[in-house]
This record gives sequence, C-alpha cells and structure tokens, in this order.
Amino acid sequence: MKSMFFSWTVALLLLAVSPAFAAKVDTVNVWSAAMKKNIPAVVITPEASGDAALPVVYLLHGYSGNYADWVKKVPAVQELADRFRMIIVCPDGGFGSWYWNSPLDKGFQYETYVAEELVKWVDGKYKTIAGPKGRAITGLSMGGHGALYLAMRHQDVFGAAGSMSGGVDIRPFPKNWDMAKRLGAYAEQPKRWEEHTVINQLHLLTAGSLALMIDCGTEDFFFGVNEKLHEALSYRNIPHDYLVRPGAHNWAYWTNAIEYQLLFMHRYFTK
Repeated sequence: MKSMFFSWTVALLLLAVSPAFAAKVDTVNVWSAAMKKNIPAVVITPEASGDAALPVVYLLHGYSGNYADWVKKVPAVQELADRFRMIIVCPDGGFGSWYWNSPLDKGFQYETYVAEELVKWVDGKYKTIAGPKGRAITGLSMGGHGALYLAMRHQDVFGAAGSMSGGVDIRPFPKNWDMAKRLGAYAEQPKRWEEHTVINQLHLLTAGSLALMIDCGTEDFFFGVNEKLHEALSYRNIPHDYLVRPGAHNWAYWTNAIEYQLLFMHRYFTK
C-alpha cells in the first residue's frame, strides 16, 4: 500500500524504546563451488542469542559496492539486529553481478552463490530458522534488483523480500552498470534481458506466496521503474507494501529505509 509512512513511523518509534545491545560482527569467507573461489561476507548476530534459532535477513549491496558497505556506512544495522532479534548476512555480490548467473562469465554465478551456497553455509554454521518462514532478503539499487529476483525465483528459500531504490526493470538502461558484460548487449540478446529483469518474474508469484516490500524515493532515477512494478503487482492482485517518500539514490535515503525494511521482515517472522 502507498500511504503507510505514518504507521511505519509510529511502529519504529515504539520499537526504539527497546534496550540497546551490542551485536557481534564477523567477517567470514564462504567457498563457492560454482565460481571456484572464497567469497567474503559479513554476518551480524544479536547479542546473547543463546540457544534460540533465529531468522536470517540477507542484505545485499549495490553496484560497485562490497560486503562491508552496510556495516561501514550504516553502523546502525548492528543495533537493528539486536532490536529485531535476527541474524543479518551481507554477502559480497561482486562489483557488478546484478546477482545473476551470467551466461557469459563463469566467474559471475551469484544467483547460485547467494540463494544456494551461502544459505546452506549459514544454516550449517549458525542456529537459524532454516526455511522460508525464517529467511528474507533485501538490498539497495543493484541489490534491490537482486533481492527481488532471487526471492521470486527461489520461493522455497526466501519467504519475504524487499527492495530499496531497486533497479527493478533493467531494460531502460542497456548501457549502464556492467549489465551488458553479464548478459550481452541488449540489441543482440533481447530475450536474455527480458528473462533477467525483475518485472518479468511476476508470473512466478501468486497472492501471498512471497511477502514483498518495495521502497523508492521520488527523486531517484529508478523511481519510474518502481512505480511500474507497483502497478504491475497491483494489476496481478499480488499483495505488497509500497513505500514512497522524498529522497534520492544515496546513503542518506538507505540509512532511513533499512529500518522500515527490517521492521517489515520482523513482522513477517513473528506473525
């Protein structure tokens, strides 16, 4: 729904009275058999988690970023892990993977890595709620695209997905952000581009099959494609939260947006 800003703000203010703790931040290396290399990730675990199994949110970075972006640029994610009692995993998605399995480059098989290899590793190393009811994914920009793309294609893995300023339709940007390196030129591989864009994955959804939250600022260059995704989801009667407010494609916006995203995931995990 579009007019939810006030209710989301009230909910966050109420949760803000929770006591502050000190989450643990680990940097790990996870072997990818698909890409034949170790890939780093940050894993944030809430303090004093004890023996309780915890839900996991996979938090993806954007184009040209890396696994450390979120903890370096938004240190508050550590407090949010404590507040919402969840594990947060920040994978490395390469400089410009778009979280696809590239048909052109065997060194860019990030759909397999994130949705299969990393999830399996995390469930084996941490006490998690291992299933879609305890697993969510979100991200910013390229990572917003990646989160929705992976969740829609792997609904047996992720039960909830979000996007912040996501590039949810790649087709208007055929020469940007290394996408042609991963897929081939749009003019030469139009079918491939059609198959690798989020907005063309909606046929995989049924009402309620995936909890969805989409968030984009009105001054963002991806605002238009997010509006169209919202309209397409509404046309198909796919429930989703759609949060719009003033803001551009920058860390000031994402620092604010991540609280709403993790509150949405928390509500999904605890309903």
